[in-house]
This record gives sequence, structure tokens and C-alpha cells, in this order.
Amino acid sequence: MRELLRSIVRRRAITLCGLAATALMGACTPPAAAPAPVAARTVYLVRHAEKGAEPAADPPLTPAGQARAKALAIALADAGVRSVLTTQLLRTRETARPLAEKLGIQGQVVGVSGAAREHAQAVAAAVKAQPAGAVLVVGHSNTVPLIIEALGGPAMPMICDSQYANLFVVQLWADGKVTLARTEYGARSPEDASCGGMPPK
Repeated sequence: MRELLRSIVRRRAITLCGLAATALMGACTPPAAAPAPVAARTVYLVRHAEKGAEPAADPPLTPAGQARAKALAIALADAGVRSVLTTQLLRTRETARPLAEKLGIQGQVVGVSGAAREHAQAVAAAVKAQPAGAVLVVGHSNTVPLIIEALGGPAMPMICDSQYANLFVVQLWADGKVTLARTEYGARSPEDASCGGMPPK
């Protein structure tokens, strides 16, 4: 009797499942795994590389800075970068140049002249207006943290004057989430006990 009941229950379950599958297009099949989230945009942000002292208003990169710019091109060669944003200042353009030339990209200038926070908002808007692909942003010690915040990331302190190796990665996800990671590229910057007390450059 028990075996008969079990058989009836099994047959009833199969019949109900078959009817449901016919009516609901496969409702009895296991649910498909949720698709992995996809980043709508990846933004790489760096401060310009080491700069010279002259001319004071707009110095070029030093040899160490030129080496760092080449290291950036190597680090991001296969990162899917399709757009490059810099300021009008020579040190940011020279930092981006090796990668832009390697990838055949024409850099876009977002000028900085007034308030750093307004500039950051303009850069964030320019990032979101770029076509598909990752974006490289080369800024300054006082603008990179503000750009990260303008993109939806956390508030951050200014980058110390002696620090050039930071590579920040902001991912803008399709669901509105924003994530931030930090790594380094090129030669390591020296330790600086007074870090945080120097004016932005």
C-alpha cells in the first residue's frame, strides 16, 4: 500500500509539473543563475608623473616622469582604454601620451582654471559622455580625489606631493553601484613622513 501511494504521488507530481511547464514555458525547470553584473564603465585615474621645476607655470616631465609615463602605457596596454582625458597642462598630457600613441587615441582636454571641484564635475561629465570602453583620466594631486568623488566614489584626501605611483580604478556599474580600487604602477614613490601637509601641485 505504501509503495502504491508513493507511486501515485510521484505520477501526480510529474503530471502537475508537465502541465505547469506547458502553461508557463518551463516553470518546472531549475531557475537560471542570475547573470553576473557588468561594469558600464571602467575609469583609470592617475596623477601626472614626476614634473620638473621650470617653467614654474607649466613644467614638463622629468626623466623619472617620462619613465613613469611609459610604465603607465605598459600597465594599461590591454585594459580596454578607448578614451583619454587630461588637463591642458603639459605634465598631464605628457603622462598620457605614450599610452595614447600606443593605442592611436586622440586625447581630450578638460581644462582646469577655476575651482577644482567644478573641474572635477566637468571631468566626470566628460567621462560619462565617452563612447564604450575604459577611460584614462590624468589629473593632479588635488583634482584626482575630487574626480573620484564626482563619479560617485568616496571622499578622499588630496594626494601627497611626493606620491606619483597611485593608480585608481573606478567602476561604474549598470545598476548604479560605484566601486573603487587602488593599485600602483611604475617605480614606487618614496615614503614621506610629512605626507598630507604639502600643498597640491
